Amino acid sequence: MITQILIRDIVLIEKLDINFERGLSVLTGETGAGKSILLDSLSLALGARGDASLVRSGVSQGQVTAIFDIALNHPTRQLLQDSGFKYEGNLVLRRIQSADGRSRVFINDQVANVGLMRNVGRLLVEIHGQHADRALVDTGIHRAFLDAFGGFEMEIEELEVLYNNWKDRERELSRHRSAVEEITLKANYLRSSVEELGCLDPQNGEEEILAERRTHMIKSEKIAGNINEASEILSGFHSPVPILANLVRRLERKIPEAKTLVEPIVIAIDQALDALKEAQDGIDLAIRTMNFDPHELETTEERLFSLRAAARKYAVTVENLPQLREKMEKNLSELNAEEIALKQMEGDVKIARTLYDTVASNLSARRTKAARHLEKMVMKELSALKLDQAEFIVKITVNNEQRSAHGIDTVEYWVRTNPGMRIGPMIKVASGGELSRFLLALKVALADGGSAPTLIFDEIDTGVGGAVADSIGQSLKCLSKRVQVLAVTHAPQVAARADAHFLIAKAETGREGRIATRIHLMESHGRQEEIARMLSGAYITDEARAAARKLLRGER
Repeated sequence: MITQILIRDIVLIEKLDINFERGLSVLTGETGAGKSILLDSLSLALGARGDASLVRSGVSQGQVTAIFDIALNHPTRQLLQDSGFKYEGNLVLRRIQSADGRSRVFINDQVANVGLMRNVGRLLVEIHGQHADRALVDTGIHRAFLDAFGGFEMEIEELEVLYNNWKDRERELSRHRSAVEEITLKANYLRSSVEELGCLDPQNGEEEILAERRTHMIKSEKIAGNINEASEILSGFHSPVPILANLVRRLERKIPEAKTLVEPIVIAIDQALDALKEAQDGIDLAIRTMNFDPHELETTEERLFSLRAAARKYAVTVENLPQLREKMEKNLSELNAEEIALKQMEGDVKIARTLYDTVASNLSARRTKAARHLEKMVMKELSALKLDQAEFIVKITVNNEQRSAHGIDTVEYWVRTNPGMRIGPMIKVASGGELSRFLLALKVALADGGSAPTLIFDEIDTGVGGAVADSIGQSLKCLSKRVQVLAVTHAPQVAARADAHFLIAKAETGREGRIATRIHLMESHGRQEEIARMLSGAYITDEARAAARKLLRGER
């Protein structure tokens, strides 16, 4: 709860110290007395946007200090501890606003930032007006209030852990998938290269062996060519052997006629034929011994040329092709492992999402049950606030594909103000006065499990009559038994139920006729006069005083 507000040099406030207690405190005063200034000052200490126009004219800076007494288990303590702020005793929020527009923030006299102050302020104080953006008309906080009402803090924490785990895995999967996609082209290149080198199957030292073999076979080819040519000459179509043999036979028939002349010739030709026969035998032996195969030379050359072509393609030596193949196979294996890991990660993401969906679905069912209970409690309060014909609905929309850290539900408070009227969002359907009562009924219903320790109601009784105003005062009084309630009001029925009644008024400072806002806690007689003024206006009648006494005694 807030225990004290200290204001220095803010607009019309020169110096103001206000002490608050538990229960219901009301602030009343003439229009323009400075009630809004007081709320603006408090908002400044709760992290609202600073403004140089808030600084009182003629001074360089203004200052607002708000002091809170906080329960030991209040989440504000954990928030500050997580932010590096440790403290014991009261919590002090101090905001210094300079006339040049700069602003400084202190939490327990430690320098802080406005963001942290704002987060702390939201946990400590709620300010509600007919259309206050911090009130329950903000659909963004409807779910949080329902969860607090249902006591789902542990489920929300578990769901948040599961959601973050799922999202972390999903982000990791996305990064890994992008990486795999980037190397897909490389993987395709590696696969084709490994397949090509696998078919080629290069061996260590193979180029040297093939080159030597090719050189030898080329030489053998030339020798074989010459031998084959000699064989062709000696035994081919144009061989001289048959001619010489035929010549010998003709000459032999002439020997008897000219032995001396012919016989030496026959003998020489016979010797030549024997030599040619010996030469042919040598040629045949050489051919059989060499066993030269032109196809083998062609195969050897193709193999050697294929190896050298692959070496040029992959910019390595033929000698390094086997090592390149091993390296590519290893890289491909690693890429395959990445793809296997990707499938594993996809499975992990699916499991994480399934775990989240299970808890989210269970929480959604519990929210629906809590929503029906909240509707009954609010309807009960609406009856007391003279809205017994109205209808309050907690509208829960479940979208399994719209997951968040808080579940799969969108929660919105809808109302129907009168039978036969259309139903719709509270802010769009309810009038100003009706909206105030809906908000109050909600806060009474949520007080035990969805409320800040201090609630401020800024003229929520505007536009309502006496009976309704009295009902509002009764509800505020009931609410103040569970949380601290501050109410700025123009309704005497509300003011009469307060535990503490503060009067805000303007007064001259005595210095050059300057005006300043003053505030003081009224005693019983002062309260009676103020309530009588609220009843009758500027001229207070005896009847108004009598009516004020009845209100203060609880007589309605």
